[in-house]
Amino acid sequence: MTHVEDELTSQPECWTRAASEAAGHREALPSPGERVAIVGCGTSYFMAQSAAALREGCGQGETDAFAASEFPHGRPYDRVIALTRSGTTTEVLELLGQLKGRTRTTAVTADPATPVKAAADDVVVLGFADERSVVQTRFATSALTLLRAHLGLHTDAVVADARSALAADLPQGLVGCTQFTFLGRGWTVGLANEAALKMREASLSWTEAYPAMEYRHGPISITTRGTATWMLGEAPEGLAGQVRATGGSWVFGGLDPLAELVRAQRLAVAVAAARGLDPDRPRHLTRSVILAS
Repeated sequence: MTHVEDELTSQPECWTRAASEAAGHREALPSPGERVAIVGCGTSYFMAQSAAALREGCGQGETDAFAASEFPHGRPYDRVIALTRSGTTTEVLELLGQLKGRTRTTAVTADPATPVKAAADDVVVLGFADERSVVQTRFATSALTLLRAHLGLHTDAVVADARSALAADLPQGLVGCTQFTFLGRGWTVGLANEAALKMREASLSWTEAYPAMEYRHGPISITTRGTATWMLGEAPEGLAGQVRATGGSWVFGGLDPLAELVRAQRLAVAVAAARGLDPDRPRHLTRSVILAS
């Protein structure tokens, strides 16, 4: 078993623990009414997109998501949350340094023994979700689970769905597809972006991600036999039929969208294996991006 496989299969337990610890981190996480930005890089940026949409959608306050390198310094925020597994990513540390003394910051990380501990005002450590792999799985989803639980949006049913996502077979023929498109709506757009990233990182697949309604505005033109379109969350009416009419495969599991992401992670590993690739050694990638000064 690869590190990625080992780590992605541990997600139900990690989510249970993350949710149970959310109350203990209340002071480090946003209060209702605060204007908040959530930042990250790569996978963490996509989790930030989902978390921001969830928070604003449930009426907790205006919430934006940015890649750490693209943070708009002209906008005032009450708190900035940085998601960073390694605690060493250059863009995140630079941003936290720039915000020091001006805006309250919180870092959610897997390793406190890194520069992020001194860079952020508050630090939430999810050490139990740390990973050996380059390709992120359980840390990212545990960080999002922590934020969902803080908002009162996590239930035991989410963990049950994750177990189902690990136990059930992947849809027949999916591993042999030549192109994959992931779709989301609202908070699941970030999950769709992350599912596509997993496919690229682990299996070097041709993948794309879109808001579901945007898929009809051009991207559906590439859909044909041998391609797959995977919906995370509730699909717009009629979209499934339109995809099937192209000859492409339509995938909709009906699980909690975060559990659907677990299925997409499994698919990435399965496609990598079918292509003779090692998902623990993704091409051109390192566990943390540290830029030379």
